[in-house]
Amino acid sequence: MPNKTIYVSDDDLALYKRAQELAGNLSQAISTALRRYVEMEEGRLEGFEEITVRVGRGAGRKQRFSGVLLAEGGRSNKNGYEAFKVYRSRTGKFVLYADRSQQYSNLSTVDGVEQEPTGWRSWIGSFSANQTWSMAQGEATLHVVETVAELRELIPEDLYTLVEDAADQPAVEDLDI
Repeated sequence: MPNKTIYVSDDDLALYKRAQELAGNLSQAISTALRRYVEMEEGRLEGFEEITVRVGRGAGRKQRFSGVLLAEGGRSNKNGYEAFKVYRSRTGKFVLYADRSQQYSNLSTVDGVEQEPTGWRSWIGSFSANQTWSMAQGEATLHVVETVAELRELIPEDLYTLVEDAADQPAVEDLDI
């Protein structure tokens, strides 16, 4: 195996020592970091971004991938909402990020009694200064599919149409102008 010499500035010495403590092998840590750097930079040059999303309930966990946003949309009703983002990954797969909350309430207080808006107020909202609202943390999910057609059952039809139109567009179009 060939040897390579890396010169480290005094300012970065603590960083290299900590990397060796964490990895156990500084050469392995450097190779892993360089591999990730090259992968992300090549993706960036191709028009892809590093996407980090939260999945699960509450704080959940984070998932990261390289992709380009194709379309986003959502729908809501009086009790909650669904928000969707559809990406094309660097490997050509389609990634659906869905954030859902199904527990939402908006109440007005009249003479100390909480009431849901009714009649015309349910359409435009109550102008009462005594309003409360609450929303439970929804659940966010990440679905990875091979084809656009597999998204049809997972997202609203109007969003599907936008994704279908954008799916074949390049992430970056180089213009010779």
